[in-house]
Amino acid sequence: MTTFPPDQATYIRTHWIMAALAMAGGMLILWLLGNAHIWTGAIGGLAAVAVRGWFLKDEALAEVWSLSPTGLAGPGGRGVALDDIAEVRTVGAAVQVITHDGNKHLIKFQRDPAATHATIVSALPAR
Repeated sequence: MTTFPPDQATYIRTHWIMAALAMAGGMLILWLLGNAHIWTGAIGGLAAVAVRGWFLKDEALAEVWSLSPTGLAGPGGRGVALDDIAEVRTVGAAVQVITHDGNKHLIKFQRDPAATHATIVSALPAR
């Protein structure tokens, strides 16, 4: 059995990227609204992402997925049989698993999403 635990460094890096985008977005919105203090958008964006990251860290870093010869098992009782997987793709630091029914599952905060993707694809039955 192979496991795909989330990586703390990737979690932090992802939140730094989200913070930069939130800061720029907050400043842009305030600028478009004509606010003379656009710098407060940067502070608000940084604060929002920092609080979110701190609040969700324990939960996000506890989400471990496991690959067995028959399927993927995830947190909260989620699972996908290997023969039910239609597509596997990388999305930033995550790997998205899509079933034939259209259900989507994210294996988040992977240190090497390309390696996670390759491991899952190599386990899929021949079609």
